[in-house]
Amino acid sequence: MKKLKQFAVGAVAALTLTTTFAADQVVPDTVDFTIPFGVGGGTDVWARFMAPNLASFIDGNPTLVIKNQPGGGSITGTNLFYKRASDDGSDIIGTSASTLFPFMLGDKRVRFKLDEWSPILASPTGGVVYVQPDIGVSDSSDVAKLMGQELKFASQGPTQLELPILIALDLMGADIKPVFGMKSRGAGRLAFERGEATIDFQTSSAYKNSVQSLVDDGKAIPVFSVGVMNNEGDIVRDPTFPNTPTFEEAYATVHGKQPSGMQYDVYRKFLAAGFAFQKVIFVPSDVPSAVLDEYNSAVRKMIADPKFQQESAEKLGPYQNAVGIDIAKYLGDAVNISPEMYVWIKDWLKSEFNYKL
Repeated sequence: MKKLKQFAVGAVAALTLTTTFAADQVVPDTVDFTIPFGVGGGTDVWARFMAPNLASFIDGNPTLVIKNQPGGGSITGTNLFYKRASDDGSDIIGTSASTLFPFMLGDKRVRFKLDEWSPILASPTGGVVYVQPDIGVSDSSDVAKLMGQELKFASQGPTQLELPILIALDLMGADIKPVFGMKSRGAGRLAFERGEATIDFQTSSAYKNSVQSLVDDGKAIPVFSVGVMNNEGDIVRDPTFPNTPTFEEAYATVHGKQPSGMQYDVYRKFLAAGFAFQKVIFVPSDVPSAVLDEYNSAVRKMIADPKFQQESAEKLGPYQNAVGIDIAKYLGDAVNISPEMYVWIKDWLKSEFNYKL
């Protein structure tokens, strides 16, 4: 299991380098923005919204070119970025929970080191679980009808973005039959649209852009959202989906009580790591300090811009984006799990999916 104890220190240190650079050394004219997912998924939708907005606030208005590199639930593209990214600011990467979770779990395929990157933007998000209308569920109040049915779920993998959803559904008592190997959540949605899956999950941006129309046409039924965590640490309804109950509410509908115990604690841990920091833009920490300062300055200007705030709320949901330096410490805490939780998730993955960490 990998730890990230030095993450915050490294990120902050990278922002406070005192080396003097030439006055004209700023962000390059063209920036490759690696997205280690396929086109159409939540991270791709988010990146294509963020790229032109961020570019407009960077001095010189560089062109941010989206480079989709799917594979391995984001591990393939992220490993390539770690190996090949330039240190002049011309390469940035957008990660998701699917990137953080394998790192947290010590996945042997992971070659990248988060403590060698500095976050410049963090975007929280929500998400919704929905089902086919022909399985007897007419709305979220019918969630108990899912119990006892075999639910096919087109998934990227047991340690990818869907991990907390798989934990939650198992905790609730649903009979989930995941089909692993999807290249992105967008691919999972398409499997659902083709009728090859009976249950699916999408993050807020992808849901708003690609699933809401299915719901409006009666081709998908939302059953619960992951909600958002308030300042007291309680899960409350997502303001993007105020009429959709949280997982906790759905669980109570089925079982008549609130979820609790180690499995629920693990669910909340991965929920926090994967959704409070669901999308993060990183840049290699060894870029010139002037370039890193420019990126952080641009992000501050962008998230303070009223036009951006309005468009972001409409397209991605009313979530508060943060500048990387402001969240570096908290991100480092989020991606570390206790030994007890690690043992539980290791045993659970083995017993449920024959997946060995």
